[in-house]
Amino acid sequence: MKPGFYAIMAAQFFSSLADNALLIAAIALLLQLHAPEWMTPLLKLFFVLSYVVLAAYVGAFADSRPKGQVMFLTNSIKIIGCSMMLFGMHPLLSYAVVGFGAAAYSPAKYGILTELLPPEKLVAANGWIEGLTVGSIILGTVLGGVLINPTIAQSFLSIDVPLIDTHIDTAPEVAISCIMAIYLIAALINLKIPETGVKYHQASKNPIKLIKDFAHCFTTLWNDRLGQISLAVTTLFWGIGATLQFIILKWAESALQMNLSEGAILQAIVAFGVAGGAIWAAWKIPLQKSLNVLKFGVIMGGFVVALAGYQKDHFGGAMVDFGLFEIPAYLVFAYAFLATVGWMSGFFVVPMNALLQHRGHVLLTAGHSIAVQNFNENLSVLMMLGIYALLISFNVSVQLVIVLFGTFVMITMALVIYRHKKNQEEYDSLHLIGEEKQPH
Repeated sequence: MKPGFYAIMAAQFFSSLADNALLIAAIALLLQLHAPEWMTPLLKLFFVLSYVVLAAYVGAFADSRPKGQVMFLTNSIKIIGCSMMLFGMHPLLSYAVVGFGAAAYSPAKYGILTELLPPEKLVAANGWIEGLTVGSIILGTVLGGVLINPTIAQSFLSIDVPLIDTHIDTAPEVAISCIMAIYLIAALINLKIPETGVKYHQASKNPIKLIKDFAHCFTTLWNDRLGQISLAVTTLFWGIGATLQFIILKWAESALQMNLSEGAILQAIVAFGVAGGAIWAAWKIPLQKSLNVLKFGVIMGGFVVALAGYQKDHFGGAMVDFGLFEIPAYLVFAYAFLATVGWMSGFFVVPMNALLQHRGHVLLTAGHSIAVQNFNENLSVLMMLGIYALLISFNVSVQLVIVLFGTFVMITMALVIYRHKKNQEEYDSLHLIGEEKQPH
């Protein structure tokens, strides 16, 4: 890999670390404000709203200047969102500002990979980026859970700065302050990302023209025989993945009697599995064989359905002896089960992500193709989180919610596989993977 790739990885790690820690801190802040339960999934909904609303513009913005500069500016916006949350703005609105920064950050983060690396390196690059991102999800989720712990927060609050009143008095506020420092580190690393020298034609500044250009990019990817398959899979994955973050917290409370800080550990276990699957895919799956992993999506949906029947009471007080220590059996099996779900997720989504980036780069531009991808994926997130919030507001049990979502994954992935087979019967689209970028 080129040296600039490692700067991209470092910046992505710290930015993603802060994003995931902030979600836990924001949930804790809502609990502190005694907000209704259905408002918790709306945090993520407000976060991804910018990805959908600004999809026609962020791609053009990412292509208008060096990607490192774009990533620096957008991480700075995330710091502003944290400041708003810290000093009294409602968590939903503040988190929306952070989401605005993230929406503009994403096309630059992924777009620079296609500028910096040849197609044959994309699966490996995506594997490392996704593996590192998921590693940051693990650490970020754990970090958020640690920072909102009253004992840990009190140790920070006991630090007295003479003559300065920080107005930081609670555990969520301590967590948000620490997260702002992490965003600052990410922003500074962004300044070290080299320019690739890739130039795109000057995008129109007319908002109507930008929307028309985006609509053209949207239809181009969905009409492409490989683009439509990879786009359908990544769209489904991110919608389900975002919803599962909250489902797991709710399931941990219902089935395992865990609090928020403990439930965050389960999120980290899933992320650990995703990292393993992503790295395995990067090692074993070349771009030409990326479509061979689709069946793992169906299997993963079945595992999600099985999660609904999992209860702490089924294991009684059984313990598993690891020599130096013992762990309750219900926790050992829960960790293994969730890690397996995560592994399958990472294994099938990383090749799809790489394939989509390659087809987007061939057919469009780096920034525009990622903007289309983000629009679809986050529209899926909005819809699924909205459905989940609605189900929670009607007091639907988390077990039924899990069955509904898992069944939806299995059916949808089966339809995607059927569509791909029909495409192959009509036209051998696999040779398109080796196609070079067309001139614009």
